[in-house]
Amino acid sequence: MIKNLNRNTQLNSFLKSFFGASPFSYQAITSDASFRQYFRVTTQVSSYILMDSPADLIDNAPFIGLRQDFEQAGLAVPKLLSSDLALGFILLSDLGSIHLADCLEQPSRIADYQAILDLLPNVAAIPKSNWMKPYDADFIRLEINIFKEWLLENWLGRIFPTEYEAQWNKLTELLVENMLKQPQVTMHRDFHSRNIMKAGSNWALIDFQDAVQGPVCYDAVSLLKDCYFKLPPQEFESLLAYNFEVMNQSNLLEGMPFETYRTYFELTGLQRHLKAAGIFCRLLLRDNKAGYITSILPTLAYVQAVFKQHKEFQGLATWFDDEIIPAIEQRIELLR
Repeated sequence: MIKNLNRNTQLNSFLKSFFGASPFSYQAITSDASFRQYFRVTTQVSSYILMDSPADLIDNAPFIGLRQDFEQAGLAVPKLLSSDLALGFILLSDLGSIHLADCLEQPSRIADYQAILDLLPNVAAIPKSNWMKPYDADFIRLEINIFKEWLLENWLGRIFPTEYEAQWNKLTELLVENMLKQPQVTMHRDFHSRNIMKAGSNWALIDFQDAVQGPVCYDAVSLLKDCYFKLPPQEFESLLAYNFEVMNQSNLLEGMPFETYRTYFELTGLQRHLKAAGIFCRLLLRDNKAGYITSILPTLAYVQAVFKQHKEFQGLATWFDDEIIPAIEQRIELLR
């Protein structure tokens, strides 16, 4: 309680240093999948977003640096108005409250997706910077292992079956190879419907602080195989083809044919979705955030579909169907 009181005092002091004598108020609006919290700050004439990102838990320098990199690339991002990195307070312009996730039932959905896919060449062209961590083989393996550690072992309480270890290790190395042999470009890394906002006539990006250089199709995977929304098959196929043309015309694909791009896309999605399902469990167990649990099964549905496309992973597909999915369904039912 004392810690919270001290944090509130620091927060008020930070805001007063910016607004001076002008009155203001603030209200919590959301948190994300990290330790950050967000507040909407209102005055008599405008509103702002305060990011409370504790410096003892999060390094905020990448957010500041990458925000500038994205802005210089012509991408719409929140304006930086004031910051205290020692305390972990960052005051930003207010982009409003409309995310792509709020627009998915509108007739403009396909046009909205196309406009957002048009942003990806700009993201890809951002120069590598000191704020970007290495996205190498060791890190890709580490991300895949989040599924094994947090979902399988820590949440379901299961030991990885010996009979599937060889297939799992083969799968891991296939995914590492797939992601590293693609053209490497800058990627937002969490480019989905909750991190893309409608700001006037533009689409703006948030949560870009984990941007790295990695596989060329990664951001399109995040968008078109979103953990929080599944596109109808015909729309998915149309938008994947559109994405390929946009990236190809921007000379980002090194002349690869569409079928090669599709293979890269599907396997990159497999890596991302295994990682994401594990992270949803980590958020529950480590951070006491249960709001992501309902996204585990839709995310793993993407995994199952790709497993079934590869004969060498039919054992893993059967294991998922017969054991993992039923066990997850049972655990989710117990949480209700």
